[in-house]
This record gives sequence, C-alpha cells and structure tokens, in this order.
Amino acid sequence: MTNAMLTQLMYCFCVLSALLLVGTLLRGLIPAFRKLFLPASVIGGFIGLLIGPIIWQGGGIPFPKEWIATWTNLPGILIVPVVACTPLGMKFGQAGKSGGKSSAEIIKTFAIIFGISLIQIILGLLVRELFVHINPGLNLYSPFGFELTEGFSGGHGTAGVIGNHYKSLELPYWEVAQGVTTTAATFGLIGGMIIGIIAINVAARTGKTAILTKPGDIPEDMAKGFQRDAAKQKSMGQETTMSSSIECLTFHMAVILLGCGIAYVVMNLTKFYKIPLISSIPIWAYAIVVMFGVNFVIQKLGLGSLVDTKTKSRIAGICSDYAITAAIASMPIRAVMQYIVPIMTLVVLGYIVSFICAFGLTRLFFSDCQFERGVSVWGTVSGVFLTGLMLLKICDPDYKLPVLNDFSVGFSMTSVTAFILLTPTVGMMLNHGFFANLAFQGGILAIVLVVLIGANQVSKRLGKQAPAEA
Repeated sequence: MTNAMLTQLMYCFCVLSALLLVGTLLRGLIPAFRKLFLPASVIGGFIGLLIGPIIWQGGGIPFPKEWIATWTNLPGILIVPVVACTPLGMKFGQAGKSGGKSSAEIIKTFAIIFGISLIQIILGLLVRELFVHINPGLNLYSPFGFELTEGFSGGHGTAGVIGNHYKSLELPYWEVAQGVTTTAATFGLIGGMIIGIIAINVAARTGKTAILTKPGDIPEDMAKGFQRDAAKQKSMGQETTMSSSIECLTFHMAVILLGCGIAYVVMNLTKFYKIPLISSIPIWAYAIVVMFGVNFVIQKLGLGSLVDTKTKSRIAGICSDYAITAAIASMPIRAVMQYIVPIMTLVVLGYIVSFICAFGLTRLFFSDCQFERGVSVWGTVSGVFLTGLMLLKICDPDYKLPVLNDFSVGFSMTSVTAFILLTPTVGMMLNHGFFANLAFQGGILAIVLVVLIGANQVSKRLGKQAPAEA
C-alpha cells in the first residue's frame, strides 16, 4: 500500500469522525433523536448520505469515488474484530453457578429471541416468494428477505457481515444487499423504540408493569447520549496492564487483531488448498472460532485476569460506530429504492409478527416480569440489544428485576448461534428452492421450540421445589 493510499484512508476516517461528532451533537440537541435513542453513528451516517454525491448525483459535497468505495468496504472489514471480540473474556467451568432455575430462565430467553429471528427468516422467505409471483420483473436476488432478521435482530453492524459474506462469495449484489440490510435495520431501530415506548406507556397505565406505576421521565444524560457530571461518569473498564509496558487498550487490541490475523491465515490456507466446504466460509466465522481458541489458551494459562470484558467491548464499539457510519454514508440508495415495496412489506409484517411473538411467548413461558421480559425481547428482535436494554431500563431503572441477567446472557447465546448458522442459511438460499429453505428453517425452529418447552418444564419443576426446600 502506497503512502498516497494510506493518506486517502486517513481522509476517509477523518470524514467519518466528523460525521460521528455531528451525530453526537445532533443527538444532544434534537428532541426527536433523543426520544428515539438514535445512535450518533446512525445519525452521522445519514448526514453523510444526505450531503454526499450518492443522492444528489453531481451535487452535494463531492466526496471522491475512492472514499465512497472505501466506506462501502469498511463495514465488512471492521466487523471482523467486532465478531472476534465475542468469545474473548468468556470464563470456562462456571456453568450452573447461578442456579438451575436461573439457567432455565436464561435458556428460555435465548430460545425466544432466537426463535423469533428464525420466524423472521421464514417471513422473509414468504415475502420473497410472494413478490417473485406477483412482480417477477423485480428480479429479486436469491437471499432477498434474509435482510429482515439480519437488520431487525442483527442491527446495522450486521450489514457489514452480510456485505462481507456475499462479497467473499463473489455475488454481484453484495453492495445492494448490504444497503437493504442497513435500511431494514434503520426501520427496525426507529420502529422498535417508538412502538416499545408506546407499549410501556400503555402497560404502565393499565398496571401490567412490575415496578413502573406511571410512564417515567428518561434521565437527561441517557437521552442526550453524554454525561457532563464528572461524579456520575462511569469507568470504561479495568486497567489490566501497566502503561510502562503496554497500554491496556493496546494490549486488548493486539490480542483481538492477533486472532483476526490468524483467522485470515487459516482462511487463505483453506482457499489455497481448496478444501471442500471450509474454503467457502467467510472470514468472520474463522475469526470467532479462532478467538474461542485464543481465549481458551488465555484462560488455561491463568491469564484470564488480563482480559477486561468492558475494555474489549469498548474496542468492539469503536469498530461498530465507524462501520455503521460508513455503511449508511455509502448506501446505494438508488439501487435499494427499486426494492422499496418488498422492503416495506418486510418491515411492516416484521413489526406485527415480531411484536406478537415477543409479548405472546414471554407471557406464555414466564410467570414473572412478563411485560419487562417481553419489551426487552421486542427491542432486541426489532432493533438491537441496546434498544432492548433501553426499554428495559425505562421499566426497571435500577435493574431490580431478574430480567437483565437472563436477557443479557440469553442474547449472547443467540449472537453466537446466529453467527454459526449464518453460512449454512445463506448456502441454502443460494442453492435450493423455497420449499427446501422453508423446511430447513422450520426444522431449526422446531428444535428451538422443543428446547423452550423443555426449559420451561425444568423451570416449573425447580420453582415448585424451592418453597419446599426453604
């Protein structure tokens, strides 16, 4: 890479940084953005899209084509360390410490969140099949419809995963698919927050919430997205290394990038030797497997205390912020607009089905905190984990209910499982027809339902035993 290319890359990050800062400022100033909890990366990304040449074609700020191309490719690259961060810091040999009933509640939460994401995939398949028959002139690409669950349950960051995966398979529509996923994620994020807040207001007034007796005011710092009071500012994490040797952030970044580097080496070797099936796996899948191995070695060597989960999460957050801003700012809006009718059909049906499933399943399978569990699941399967967390915090400001732990761990299990199944799911969509894909997703959903029912039975049995033991 030449000096000129590196300089251009620096320019790209400089502009993205400016957009992120503008997004942060607008989040703090504009009430609508505060109420929707829109991330600065989403706001900044749309500002970049609105003022750039993609929409205006010859007008707007003339960002060079090289910058747009770089922004388009950045999400697929930056998502690799984001995914690689997932296993880092996980502890081994601690299963069951939270108690059998708690474990059963976690598994139920996982099964509900993951089950809804599977239902969204099936819904996407049905919508694609509908439009293939009523409007074949749209020429919908094979995996169209998968963007619903990747955008709703995955969020803007997952757009980079989709783009990276499709690009690695040399599919010509990878950029459009990345844009469609970004569009679905935007609708999911905004709709999830609006509908969630409306549901909280209704539930609070009708006495269906466990703690909240009336719709409470959202703390100003949470709404604005920054905290000016130094006494209330929280720590980013623990300093596990001495700066005289290596900065803590540098250490964590080095571990994460080492894992990514090993993943790239392994992937290139499988492609060089043309190993069947394995050679077609995308880089982020290698990254997550390699990092499980790296984390296992770290734990076995007794060095687990050197890894701080908050710090590695901050690094993943930095990569996600830039990836999301770049993905939105470079979104091929004109190409995406040709699919606007099926996209809106996906979104509207996604709202309806996801809402019914989120609140219906939590009410059916949980005996406590039914609404709080439902609203956190709804926020997650329509927006992202943070949306569910924000909605839960409105209902349970001090996290006194047991929902947060079940929700957090259950979501983590869902994330890992979804990443594992992404490659075979896309493979099925590319190589098989509607009914084969429907049977594949239906079979996985049936297994998840069996797990959900089984965990529910265990939870009920342990719940009956608890009073007797007391």
